[in-house]
Amino acid sequence: MAFRGPKVWLWRWRRNPLKRRADVVEAWVVLGAWVVTVLAGTLAGWTATRAVEHGLARERVEWRPTVALVTEQAPGTTSSSQPGTAGAGAGAPDRTDTGDPDRTNTGDDAKAESSPGRSGSSRTDSKGQGTDAMRVWAKVHWTAPNGSSHTGQAQVRPGSAVGTPVTVWTDPQGRLVTRPATASQARSRATLIGALVGVSVAAAPFVGGRVLRGRLERRRMEQWDAEWARFGPLWGRKTW
Repeated sequence: MAFRGPKVWLWRWRRNPLKRRADVVEAWVVLGAWVVTVLAGTLAGWTATRAVEHGLARERVEWRPTVALVTEQAPGTTSSSQPGTAGAGAGAPDRTDTGDPDRTNTGDDAKAESSPGRSGSSRTDSKGQGTDAMRVWAKVHWTAPNGSSHTGQAQVRPGSAVGTPVTVWTDPQGRLVTRPATASQARSRATLIGALVGVSVAAAPFVGGRVLRGRLERRRMEQWDAEWARFGPLWGRKTW
């Protein structure tokens, strides 16, 4: 087992008569790899964070809630067991569905996934009354801010009649989108993405430096073996 003395910092940069050219090259490789790793990772992470924050901030400004109308009878029947909802029997008052802007909707007859943990669930308010019944997909129609007409699929309460209003989120072109992230959500998302991008970019020069350093180490060991094979036998000869 080889004996290792105490670790000496910056030994590659110290003057030493035994230091070879390979040691100088390795010193510059290590320094360059660390500088590029830190700078590339920091710059890439900062750029990605700024880009994500800017994109989410623009979504909060441009995406707006729009009232759409159900154009076809929604599947299912309206539950009469929860207070405040229209019953299925005769004489039950008709209640309009203003929808939930936090729901994920799809535009131009293409469906998207609903928000995690929201679909198929029921929420109750402080009085125990149901405020968010199970949702189903239904065809809706809406008019974009630019006056163009659109149709698509949105989540509504089961049994919603034709003409029931439901709130959806749209972009400036009138396409259905999800509800934009809040400022705190945007910061968290941007920070996470920036960190992942920074680490990914920094890994390239770091791994490259390690590979190059390993090659220099193997070459140095090969040179050491060659020199030992040349001069080692001379040390064992008798001079008398």
